[in-house]
Amino acid sequence: MINYEKELNEEQLAVIHGGDGPCLVLAGAGSGKTRTIVYRIAYLLEQGILPKNIMLMTFTNRAAREMVHRVQTLLHTTPKGLIGGTFHHVANMLLRRYGRRIGLEPNFTIIDEDDKKSLIKLSLTEAGIDVKKRRFPSPAVLKEIFSYTKNSRGSLDGVLELKHPKFLEIQTEISDIRRIYEKKKRDGNMVDFDDLLVRTLELLETQPDIRNALAETFKYILVDEYQDTNPIQAAILYHLSSCHKNILVVGDDAQSIYSFRAADIKNILDFNKTYPDAKIFKLEINYRSTPDILNLANSIISNNINQFPKNLKAICERGTIPSLLSAGNSDDEARFIADKVLELRDQGIRLRDMAVLFRASYHSQALELELTKRDIPYDYRGGVKFFERAHIKDVIAFLRCFHNIKDEAAWMRVLSFGVGIGPATAKKIFSGISSVISREAILAYDTNNIGAKAKIGLEEIFTLWRKFLSVEYKPSALINQVLHSYYKDYMESQYTNYDERLSDLQEFLNYSSRYDDMDKFLSEITLYEEVAVKRDKGGDYEDEKMVLSTIHQAKGLEWNTVFIINLIEGGFPNRRATLEEGGIEEERRLFYVACTRAKKNLFLSHAYAGFSGGYSSGGGMMFNEPSMFLREIDEFLLNRIDGFDGDDDLPVIDVDGEEIKGSLGNKNYLPDIDINF
Repeated sequence: MINYEKELNEEQLAVIHGGDGPCLVLAGAGSGKTRTIVYRIAYLLEQGILPKNIMLMTFTNRAAREMVHRVQTLLHTTPKGLIGGTFHHVANMLLRRYGRRIGLEPNFTIIDEDDKKSLIKLSLTEAGIDVKKRRFPSPAVLKEIFSYTKNSRGSLDGVLELKHPKFLEIQTEISDIRRIYEKKKRDGNMVDFDDLLVRTLELLETQPDIRNALAETFKYILVDEYQDTNPIQAAILYHLSSCHKNILVVGDDAQSIYSFRAADIKNILDFNKTYPDAKIFKLEINYRSTPDILNLANSIISNNINQFPKNLKAICERGTIPSLLSAGNSDDEARFIADKVLELRDQGIRLRDMAVLFRASYHSQALELELTKRDIPYDYRGGVKFFERAHIKDVIAFLRCFHNIKDEAAWMRVLSFGVGIGPATAKKIFSGISSVISREAILAYDTNNIGAKAKIGLEEIFTLWRKFLSVEYKPSALINQVLHSYYKDYMESQYTNYDERLSDLQEFLNYSSRYDDMDKFLSEITLYEEVAVKRDKGGDYEDEKMVLSTIHQAKGLEWNTVFIINLIEGGFPNRRATLEEGGIEEERRLFYVACTRAKKNLFLSHAYAGFSGGYSSGGGMMFNEPSMFLREIDEFLLNRIDGFDGDDDLPVIDVDGEEIKGSLGNKNYLPDIDINF
């Protein structure tokens, strides 16, 4: 028999012994939620509950396997028959057995994401949409629209208005494509991943005998990461637990950060409304972080109104007070982090135990350059390094074409995303334009040599080319024109993360404002790519790299030392999020998640000044206001660091025509007048 009193703390023990009926376990960061679930399952089995009467729902099959394995280790026996896995895994099992009742044969095919895009592409053609004649949402974009519509249980027009208002004018055509796509799946006895949930809910709602039989079988249901469930998943759980009502969900409303995937925080906040007799447990003892870090985290999340109040308590000893760096600009911020990383490494902290977290992928650009210069290896999680991203390379290709009109590789890239231009036509166009002797002469290319569809795409390129000729010949001026060209529409129609890519390009524009010379700009970027690629392929640092990651990708992970960068208004909280209902509170939860990844050392940072390409060719300096989240933190919880090394590092401010050097970090320095950069 397991000695639960010895192996669990009082909070966890209360869940193990009192987990009958509907139960909500609010598990704070680092509080041992997995341990609690594992011991609860073991306890049920020791009490004589058969494995087949227990269901464990998780968000990854790996998590389910780990929990079942730990149960097996505890009990020294295999709980054969226990159903554990993801929602999709369980849904697949139920539909294989009962799907005929809703018109789904048991040998149905589950199509993957590539198959899904292929079917949508066929549906586009069948709907009479000729993407060679005009720009239209790509199959990848349509796939995401259809998926979010299903998982949120929303309407197509509502999702378009929320996610892609520009597409509302083609709503009828998108609706037709969706209808054709759904018919193809039904005719072919196929389902996609979203259908697994939708059809399972359909089964439970329309077949009461099956619903009742399943609810009778599953006497105990345990759910991990409940704050990440969407409306369909919550409804499935409600039906499956409708007989015995022994549903125990574990989650943390303070870590609900996936609304963009249709996760609904109301599922956890309204749990006691859905289940009126619910018991609520709290796991607040944190085994990960120092008291200093937890005090900061508690202070941050206390500003949210819609939450279950919690107060994380540390087991670890006191450590270093979290630090806040106020840097002059993003370069200063990057240099400080690089210096601190090397300092900590010399003190014995491995690079792999350090991470830099940020709200959006484009926030890492200045730091990536600095780490590369300093030969500090890093692993970029959840995406591609800044200068290796496709859209960044696209914009660089535009500049390379204009800089060197005989650059075949750049021209083939630019022509490849032109409407109606295929590989053969692209080669033909390049053959014609590469023979001219000036940038102006390219516009004289005889478009009668190509087909009518290709003319559309080439004219878009030539329109941008004319703008290139009309502005100052420097990187920021040309990139600014690309940002206001057909390429912006191309990105929105092709990519599911259009907003992130646009932010990347705006940051690239800001970065380019430092350069007046095109040769130097293109050379330095190429050299950066060369060094980065060689390092990644070399393998010398494979076991010793620090981590750069978006906060969303970092959830569930932990490091000895964490840096959270770019804490400025418009950056974190994200500007778009501030316009959405509940957006500020989700951003604050994201900040809380980032802080609670740190075990020993936590550094927050922001830069007061940065380069801006703006909407003109000039660019210049812009002033960044520190994040509202920083202003909410009590002074005594942070050790404030002045990021300026000396007068030469201070930004130059134009105050009524007089240039003055001074630290923007010193609030007393600023005169009570408007400041123009």
